[in-house]
Amino acid sequence: MAKYEYWLTPEGLLLLEGWARDGLTDEQISNNIGISRSTLAEWKKKYEDISDTLKKGKEVVDIQVENALLKRALGYSYEEVTKEICENPETGNLEMKITKKVKKEVVPDTTAQIFWLKNRRPDKWRDKHEVNSNSGEKAVEKYIRAIEEDMRK
Repeated sequence: MAKYEYWLTPEGLLLLEGWARDGLTDEQISNNIGISRSTLAEWKKKYEDISDTLKKGKEVVDIQVENALLKRALGYSYEEVTKEICENPETGNLEMKITKKVKKEVVPDTTAQIFWLKNRRPDKWRDKHEVNSNSGEKAVEKYIRAIEEDMRK
């Protein structure tokens, strides 16, 4: 059996998907397989199942990260539960008891908001805005003409 054939089996594809879902890079995946990164790239071009499986695995992680980033950008609340080991007076046994429940707030994170907006809405939020070169050139030409006229006077 050629080395690539195992990776086209259901077991091999499942392992590839799991590695991709765990966030491994193509280089790390190729190391796990025992091949070079370029060989993995060739396999992805040649074998659609391998390519699709790796994409599918990476999509899951990307969606999870997007969701976590959005949650952090908007802020959220959660309940913190404190437990302590206490002795049960009836049995004398030690038991875990909930002693306190507190609702906590995580404030929206401006860094996460900026990152989200710059990537999702670059037309409004990028640091550099494109300037129409024609209008910029016309403004410079007008400025030069005005200076030349002043110099003639």
